[in-house]
Amino acid sequence: MLRLFVYGTLKRGFWNHDRFCRGVLTVEDAVVRGRLFETSSGIPVLKVPEEDILAVGTTNPLADVATQSHVTTRMSNPEPTPDRLPKKSTGTPWGPVYGELLAFDDPETRLPAIDRLEGFHPGGPCLYRRVLVPVRINGTVLPTWLNAGDCHISGRLTSLCGSRWPR
Repeated sequence: MLRLFVYGTLKRGFWNHDRFCRGVLTVEDAVVRGRLFETSSGIPVLKVPEEDILAVGTTNPLADVATQSHVTTRMSNPEPTPDRLPKKSTGTPWGPVYGELLAFDDPETRLPAIDRLEGFHPGGPCLYRRVLVPVRINGTVLPTWLNAGDCHISGRLTSLCGSRWPR
């Protein structure tokens, strides 16, 4: 099962939802830690803390679903590890970003189509990169894929405080 956190045009009621998310198994409200911006052309871009990234997406949908499953299992049965101090964050503090968690049972067709929409090209230049991060849903934290802004675009972004994108 593929889990995908969406926060812009793939959400219910927006223009890409019916085209790319028809047949979704479940849609639930969810929250991720990050910052929401928009490009000069009005496209929303989510930045997430590097320390929250559990994995980076590939061109192999089944391998990415297996990674999501493996990380989910590891999070529910943590191995004892020495305590580590969290990395210090610089700049504006991270906050909650509200979106939807979508679940699909057809990752081999769904993920390549959404990757093309988002312009995600592993190993090449892209506006977004697909990353696996902890997402909170109904008091539970689940590793979930989302399309986050590539770290090289920050000079072209504007904060979305008070924007038209729902929270």
